[in-house]
Amino acid sequence: MYEVEIKVPADLDATRERLCEAGAERVDARRQRDTYYDAPHREFAETDEALRIRRETPLAAEDGPSSGADVDAFAEADADASATVTYKGPLLEAASKTRAEHETGVDDGEALAAVLSGLGFEPAATVEKRREFWSYDGFTVTLDAVSGLDEYVEIEREVEAEGEVDAARDAAVEALGRLGLDADDQVRTSYLGLLLASED
Repeated sequence: MYEVEIKVPADLDATRERLCEAGAERVDARRQRDTYYDAPHREFAETDEALRIRRETPLAAEDGPSSGADVDAFAEADADASATVTYKGPLLEAASKTRAEHETGVDDGEALAAVLSGLGFEPAATVEKRREFWSYDGFTVTLDAVSGLDEYVEIEREVEAEGEVDAARDAAVEALGRLGLDADDQVRTSYLGLLLASED
């Protein structure tokens, strides 16, 4: 499975308006806490890989990314959060954030964290964000407000084979254009990378 993704900085309120005008469907809104891990056997920062546990809780309809809902309030609902584990491989091309991705749900995020710790994986950093999901033209469009960073829009689609990547990327560029966003403004650095760079 390959995740074809383009991320651009954007004004979320303006993008939401354009999505509504385009007939896009708002699917969900969630608060997410992503804990990224360092491996004991190789440097993920050097190999351009990532391993994370994501914990997330639903947001009320009125609590979209730019509503002012406090991302730090996540801790209060952490016990009820659903959890997934994700491995992301290195970027495959320069034109987008396409990479192999493997993800599955887990029953107990804290138990998984303990397993990883026992195997020598150590938490490297945590990224917290409010994320609003829209379905538009065969893509998932997310409106992201990331704690400590600016606002971003991501457009993505999963494809089965590497030969499908180019067509999916070109369609994503066109879809962004229809929303008044320019793929030339894309940011290929992950939110984790952006946060770590902002701390330097």
